[in-house]
Amino acid sequence: MTFVSLRARFIGCAVMASTFLLTSCTSAGDHGKAADSPPPVSRTSHASTGPSEAKLIRQAQAALASVGRGTLVEAGSERVTDGIHTEPTLTEGKSYRLNLICVGTGSARVKFTPTVSAAKTMVPCDASVVQQRITAPKSIRIDVDGVKGATGVIAWQIDVV
Repeated sequence: MTFVSLRARFIGCAVMASTFLLTSCTSAGDHGKAADSPPPVSRTSHASTGPSEAKLIRQAQAALASVGRGTLVEAGSERVTDGIHTEPTLTEGKSYRLNLICVGTGSARVKFTPTVSAAKTMVPCDASVVQQRITAPKSIRIDVDGVKGATGVIAWQIDVV
């Protein structure tokens, strides 16, 4: 009887292990995606400082969602004091639309490195969406920094045009 019990336990373990391996291999969720296109990236600042900041983030993201057209490449939100500093993965020569919104007080300055068509753009922190069309160089860095005394939240979204 002991032999049958050990055999039954072994078969049970083998079935469980097989089920686990099949489930983990088929639940990756990347079926049908091109290997050379990175997934959209979304970033948000460190922990929120309170409900008012969370409310500003929701307001900014809702405004961006209403103007978003095209395929999302990257999006996120940051405190104005932290700024946005990103090097998105863009395809050289392709056109993109950068949507920015600042909710709070003051304004923020946008800088592209290397310089693209609009080297510097100001974004007022009045909850209006500022759009900038860019043709991607080989690599690009986007920096958005609040001017002295600016407060609130900056949100951005990059879409393929």
